[in-house]
Amino acid sequence: MKRIFIIVALTISMLYILEISEAVGLNSFKPQLEINHMSNEYILQWQRLPYFAYYEVEALSIPPANDAKQATDTELIASYRTWNNQMPIDENFPFRTYWRVSAQTLFHQPLGKYSDYINLTQSIGGMAADFDKVKPEPTSFYPASAPASIRPMLTWTVVPGAVYYELEFLTEPPENPNDVFSSDKQVLLTRDVFTNGYNADLSWYEGNRIFWRVRALNNHGNPLGVFSDATELYFNRDIIPVTRPLINEHKPDNLPTPLYPAYSWIPVLGALSHEVELTRQPPENPGGIEPSQYRIWSQTVTGLNDCYDDQPRIIPGKYYWRVRGIDAAGNPVGGYSDAAEFNVDLSRGHYAATFGDSITHGGGAISYSPDDFDYSYQTYLNFPAVNLGKSGDTTAAMLARFDQDVLPYKPKYLLILGGTNSLRGGVPATQVITELTGIRDKCLTNGIRPIFLTLPPINPDAINDVFHEETVVNWREEFDAVNQFIRQQRYFIDLEPHFLDSSRELPDHLAIDGLHPDIEGKKLTAQIINAHWSRVVR
Repeated sequence: MKRIFIIVALTISMLYILEISEAVGLNSFKPQLEINHMSNEYILQWQRLPYFAYYEVEALSIPPANDAKQATDTELIASYRTWNNQMPIDENFPFRTYWRVSAQTLFHQPLGKYSDYINLTQSIGGMAADFDKVKPEPTSFYPASAPASIRPMLTWTVVPGAVYYELEFLTEPPENPNDVFSSDKQVLLTRDVFTNGYNADLSWYEGNRIFWRVRALNNHGNPLGVFSDATELYFNRDIIPVTRPLINEHKPDNLPTPLYPAYSWIPVLGALSHEVELTRQPPENPGGIEPSQYRIWSQTVTGLNDCYDDQPRIIPGKYYWRVRGIDAAGNPVGGYSDAAEFNVDLSRGHYAATFGDSITHGGGAISYSPDDFDYSYQTYLNFPAVNLGKSGDTTAAMLARFDQDVLPYKPKYLLILGGTNSLRGGVPATQVITELTGIRDKCLTNGIRPIFLTLPPINPDAINDVFHEETVVNWREEFDAVNQFIRQQRYFIDLEPHFLDSSRELPDHLAIDGLHPDIEGKKLTAQIINAHWSRVVR
């Protein structure tokens, strides 16, 4: 036994001397990192150290301060360890991140230095430039063999981050395909398009063949990319036009519907407003103009293509919803859309649930509601969670609805993100802390582990620009006070450092409107949570 101990001690000593020896050069090792894109994954690759070592890969929200030390908590989103000299990164990770790798051994962490960092956005084959060249893809086609009516429903793929779209009609294929400028062949242009579809009126056009194309615009009306391919459209004046809205869902099948659903559609021509109807049975009159006898709820919205349910859909079972257009006189424009369905299953929230305001509920980029799951951070989590967020909530409202909305799911873990609406509206931090404490105590009383998320910053100028709402001048100090309270809790995950710009505000590349993180912000939120999840649940 003594001999074995001596051999182990000598081996360890020799390895240590080997690692620190200038002659061998292990202590000056610096990996050369590169990245490739294959099969919807980003593959980080580096050369292998000719020595027994594993590797640590760091994902950072800002460039690292130096190449010799592990990143700080304010820089580090996540770290991964591997024995291989490559690692895949799936596309659920935010693009605006920085990556580096180091060799790690028993004695040295790192052994040598970290690699130079790679900016994911700028490294994938000029990906940053490619973003400016993105274009919608048409999804509705009306060839000569299957013409449309004079009021065709045109649809295309969503351009992430598009606030609205510009639709151009042309007599012939454009002389400048996939360009950012309008065509000389243009006969009509409209920008009154706030979703990825449009019910066009071609009754003014004398021919029976026309071309159309579309491009995405940001909130200032600047193009986010080029026009789509021009699509040929034939129409027949004898065909009766469709007068029903088109359901426009963007929900993955594997994710549960939020407790407070949102409903989206492509508006029908001639409708000043739209009425959404919810039933517990399939409507008995598909395509009809009269409400269903199974109706349990309805709501009418004006000038919008989405609707937020104001009631929690917490009774288990199937639900059906549909929408119809309403004209200025209050009469139906036409029949109801086809009915879409969703299912409520309380067991899907037994493991984890997310609780908060619109940042939790979902939506972003001004024009997207929680119905578009690309703008929900739950989409990118590595574990199952039901969305119990409600847009517009204050911490007082969250506390008031806790028993009704959280307890039926009996979650083991509850992710809590709230206070933004209260603080920016002038509610003092002391009151928000009291209400968050009440939520925490309700969790503990009911055997739920409360996991708090620190509040990301906001951008008051952007909020005012988009929503025309003022923010209290001392918002920063109030946010700091609430976040200090959250960091004193037993279980918390620190989001805030990764959302700060140089002015300690929310940068526009993470949230156009200064308040609701867009896709990149939602991905960032989820990846920070994923990186810390094993810590807060053990």
